[in-house]
Amino acid sequence: MYTIKDRINHIFKQNSMKVIFLLAIPAIIENISQVFIGVVDFYLVGKLGTQAIAAVGVTNLTMNIYISFFLALGIGTTAMVARFVGANDYKSTNEAIKQSLMMAIGIGLFFGLVNLIFSKHILLLLGAEKKVVEYALPYFISVAVPSVFLSVTMVLSSALRGAGDTKTPMKIALISNIINAILTYFLIFGIYDFQGIGILGAGVATTVARIISVILLVRKINNESSRLELTLTKSFKIDFRLLKSITKISFPAAIEKLIMRSGQLIYGSLIIKIGTNAYASHNIAGTIETLSYLPGMGFGVAAATLVGQNLGRNNKDEAKRIGLISYYFSTIVMVVLGLVFYIYAPFFARLFTKDIEVISQVVQVLRLIALFQPFLSMTLVITSALQGAGDTKFPMYASFIGIWGIRVIGVYLLGIRFNYGLVGVWVAYAIDITIRGILLYYRFIKGHWQSIKLSEEKEGVKNARSQSSK
Repeated sequence: MYTIKDRINHIFKQNSMKVIFLLAIPAIIENISQVFIGVVDFYLVGKLGTQAIAAVGVTNLTMNIYISFFLALGIGTTAMVARFVGANDYKSTNEAIKQSLMMAIGIGLFFGLVNLIFSKHILLLLGAEKKVVEYALPYFISVAVPSVFLSVTMVLSSALRGAGDTKTPMKIALISNIINAILTYFLIFGIYDFQGIGILGAGVATTVARIISVILLVRKINNESSRLELTLTKSFKIDFRLLKSITKISFPAAIEKLIMRSGQLIYGSLIIKIGTNAYASHNIAGTIETLSYLPGMGFGVAAATLVGQNLGRNNKDEAKRIGLISYYFSTIVMVVLGLVFYIYAPFFARLFTKDIEVISQVVQVLRLIALFQPFLSMTLVITSALQGAGDTKFPMYASFIGIWGIRVIGVYLLGIRFNYGLVGVWVAYAIDITIRGILLYYRFIKGHWQSIKLSEEKEGVKNARSQSSK
């Protein structure tokens, strides 16, 4: 008969803990570096004035839409690679990477062409003033037109993560971010006899850093010591079966991202109606709360990778156990961060503003959301675990219910109609992540995802699975 101690020991096997942390920590560091470099870029561009800030902001609005598709393709790539690696089928792994890479190049070039042809129209459509549009065009074109490099970077990084290598994407992200920061400074402000090229310099620096990322990623995947051999000198052949499988996983993930982006735009506009102070407080609180996302995203990477690999080995119980362990560890870290937010909320708020009213609102909402960190962890990690298994439809449905059925309506009712202001907005957010988290957790526990079959699986893969599970 199992005791409680026996059950805990079964759940938290030392080897499993080690593997999860080895995957999660580099992913967390990578995310921290991305946030940090975003702050540095914003700080440097801000030195050019409000028009420069507006130019970057309106460009990011557009890029966020494209990134939704790039992220979705990365999710499909991770799921496919993890499944094949788990089955020890490296031939199919490499073919899946090639198909994903071709899709990444195709999507990136398509969006780049759209940006090139309709750049001015896109900026005007987003509501930018004519003066801002003229100022933003050089930056927009230098960043958005060559978006293919960002697309390829995200897909190749996802392929490495699916194979269990989170250190390489972390190292390359750190290198490219440092290069980006240095180039941004020198290209904006100049050095010696070089006068600098202003806002265009920031865009050029970003693109150069992305090109370097692509080169380093391809070199790593082509490394002789790596089993993920992506030989670009050989011809790429389209495999419609693999493309269909990748699309089947990626498309719902893309829709989910678009659901979230569109919902954010809508409830963001509703918050503006509450008042300028409320909107400023919301953005400050959101920026601070982003720090709590980082552990959830890192452990989510570990969950997606290990769930997919264990399904590839036909080890369904281990896949489920590893997903739950990842969630538990993420929750512990995020609860600690929530406690820090709750205690030191006034300190964090004062870092961003001296306005007493804004500080008061930021403190209120930070202390509110600090209580819901377990559910935020649930939405982040369990979503990733399901996506790693190839179950991307359910997270899409859950996001639609949470964002549009709860958050958007809740922001309108609680924030505006019943006049609870920003507290009402964040109560709606808390209700959203609670219900969505519970739905996702229930889905994971029920285990429907364990029986998902990828259409590209061949007899050789099945044989490899049966051998690895013996």
